[in-house]
Amino acid sequence: MILERSGVINLRELETQLNEVDKRPDVAELPKLIKMYQLYQSGQREISTKLENLDAEFQVNYDYNPIHHMESRMKKIQSLIGKAQRKGYDLTVESIEKNIHDVAGIRVVTNYIDDIYKIEKMLTSQTDVTLLRRKDYLKHPKESGYRSLHIAVKVPVFQSKGPIDVPVEIQIRTVGMDMWASLEHKLRYKTNTDENLVDKYGEQLRDYSDELENIERGMQEIHRRLV
Repeated sequence: MILERSGVINLRELETQLNEVDKRPDVAELPKLIKMYQLYQSGQREISTKLENLDAEFQVNYDYNPIHHMESRMKKIQSLIGKAQRKGYDLTVESIEKNIHDVAGIRVVTNYIDDIYKIEKMLTSQTDVTLLRRKDYLKHPKESGYRSLHIAVKVPVFQSKGPIDVPVEIQIRTVGMDMWASLEHKLRYKTNTDENLVDKYGEQLRDYSDELENIERGMQEIHRRLV
């Protein structure tokens, strides 16, 4: 199941988002930016379709779906410009395409930990999918306790003038990891909670992350024995 978070951007929406940033790209870049978004969203759909097809094949062959659900999103203009500024990149489409690989993103939520690596292997073994970057926060969790597999891939998108390679970021994690990450993100970025409480609950969440992994690995072992 795919959950779409945003549609194709247009000039009115672009103008609204640009009103929320201090420094804006040159006006000549705006039409290019819209074209880039359309292209990247097409790349996002290409990867989403591949993942759905792999999940369906798994169902036919093994009577099991490794993917619980998927969520797609396009990075907001203000977030994109903010990231470019923080990294010291020029506010041009050429610079963004060269340096930022998470404009289009997909979150894949799996049932079990093993499924994370199965999905990665099945996707990146396809001849038209190229792995650009990989960060394994399962084997090397962040200090906060965050666990997930992040990969960036490129996939060809066929346009009227021929194929264009487009990068898409994919986060793959279990249902439990996704629940944990949503709560941790809310604690640190979505509330005006007192810093002392953030530290307190952040420490609790770190402990829960370890507990959650032990529980998920135990449930995975039961699942292995039942199939």
